[in-house]
Amino acid sequence: MFEKVTALWSPAPVPAPAKPYDATDPKQNPQNPEGLKPCCACPKTKFARDDCFLKFDATEADDKCKALVQEHLACMRGLGFKI
Repeated sequence: MFEKVTALWSPAPVPAPAKPYDATDPKQNPQNPEGLKPCCACPKTKFARDDCFLKFDATEADDKCKALVQEHLACMRGLGFKI
């Protein structure tokens, strides 16, 4: 009898907090079925981008490597990373 009365006055159960988005979790991100981490994703565009920055000095690299940076960002976003 008292169980019903107490249940009416007790606060509603608090739902579990939502799991934060994890781009490496294939269940949350079907675009990344292998579960790649950002450091290991898009190695071809990452290598080309890094190589470009090593070839040119700081004043030239921003302009000359812009297209490679954009390609790498597009690849990362294609895998579901929010960058």
